[in-house]
Amino acid sequence: MEDQHRFNVKAWLLWTAGFLAFPIGGALATAVTGRINDFSSAVIGGMVVGAVIGAGQWLVARHLLDPRTWIPATAVAMGIGLGVGAFVVGYGTSLGELALMGFITGIPLGVAQAYLLRDRVANAWVWAAAVPLLWALGWTVTTAGGIDVDQQFAVFGAYGAITFMALSGILLDRLRATT
Repeated sequence: MEDQHRFNVKAWLLWTAGFLAFPIGGALATAVTGRINDFSSAVIGGMVVGAVIGAGQWLVARHLLDPRTWIPATAVAMGIGLGVGAFVVGYGTSLGELALMGFITGIPLGVAQAYLLRDRVANAWVWAAAVPLLWALGWTVTTAGGIDVDQQFAVFGAYGAITFMALSGILLDRLRATT
């Protein structure tokens, strides 16, 4: 019984490696929409990057996630979240604006993903509560890392992505350990 509560380093490392989906999705979103400087570019860019992130997360956690629901839910939630978040901050790129935009983006993202995790982890609501905070942290780390966020990207860069995936991977492990 003790073994099921031990931290699964292998699963965590694999989940964290999924950070690669963020810069790939971001590059694809930039190719499709350019800068995130209006509502339509935010929604479309968010959906593009959300689909890639959702696919990346599924690839690294296939045993836990159903691609038929996880990928489209992540894409739609990311499109809605980024559309609203970017609009609220006036498409600004200051640290505070990006942290707020990230928090807002994370709300529908966390809720949608928590809903899909509800039968697979204990206390899936914790995921819904954590994702907005972690998404804000992703933007904060990227901005503090000196990335040229003035280019109005659809998603934070590799620094933020590694941070998000590493911390969310710890949370996912803990939520699975309590089931």
